[in-house]
Amino acid sequence: MRSGLTVVVMVVLAVVPPLLYWYANAFYLDLASRLVILGIAAVSLNLILGYGGLVSFGHAAFVGLGAYAVGIPAYHWLYGGMDAIATTNGWVQIALAVGVSALFAFLTGLVCLRTRGVYFIMITMAFAQMIYYLIVSIEEYGGDDGLVIDTRSEFPLINLDDPLQLYFLSYVSLVVAMLLVRMIVNSRFGMVLQGAKGNEERMISLGYNIYAYRLVAYVISGAMAGYAGALLGNFTTFISPEMMDWSRSGELMFMVILGGFATTVGPVLGAVAFIVLEEVLSSWTIYWHLPFGLMLIGVVLFARGGLVGMFTNRGGRK
Repeated sequence: MRSGLTVVVMVVLAVVPPLLYWYANAFYLDLASRLVILGIAAVSLNLILGYGGLVSFGHAAFVGLGAYAVGIPAYHWLYGGMDAIATTNGWVQIALAVGVSALFAFLTGLVCLRTRGVYFIMITMAFAQMIYYLIVSIEEYGGDDGLVIDTRSEFPLINLDDPLQLYFLSYVSLVVAMLLVRMIVNSRFGMVLQGAKGNEERMISLGYNIYAYRLVAYVISGAMAGYAGALLGNFTTFISPEMMDWSRSGELMFMVILGGFATTVGPVLGAVAFIVLEEVLSSWTIYWHLPFGLMLIGVVLFARGGLVGMFTNRGGRK
């Protein structure tokens, strides 16, 4: 049932937005591009939240770092900078986004993963807010006002100024991210990660270094989120510290929980529901966060498997 739901969701995302664009409804392609990119970030969070049991309130920091890894080199390129980071080369920017995010995940993970429960939540949020205020303090890159990306990443055969090409790059990236996470969680590494979520003491008694396993998963998750941030920067052509605020991390958690964590398609389905409902509710009232909160409470209480559980008639946790 879940495999069929995954196929249906991905086919709809592959077909419907381009068709709407061709029929002069470009707005829906932009909406789909945003939800697909955020879907990648949600899939990356699902690796540590859904399968690893690590509730991170700082995941948006990786997305923001990835976006700035695109914006800062493009900024120096535009204004004639001769330093090493001045470039619009997409491969270099992607490598920077993934590398910087992975490095930040590694350094912070060394500290964060020595804590548990609410302490882990608070310390991940604290590190994210440190990066947030650091970017705010750098006036050259716009500070709190943000930075406009005048030139998108340049690739040999892909023109990101074309909305369709940007969408299909993001869509293919989402499919790869889903397959990568599925491959990881079904491997021996993933089994240990999930085992530690269920009974950490037992896995330690079996001789596994749970700290090292979680650190590797945390770095992989951060790198994937950084890649999503690079795509998001190219999509919006505007970046700001607000992208890495703790509330953005909460939105990613909302997507994972709403869709159904520890499932392949759950984060994507949650991203679709989140973006669509945000667009609809915000057009009705400025207090759209209230029904969002009530919906999350309803999902937790009555559909603990999220939307995936509802559609597959399995309300319990996987």
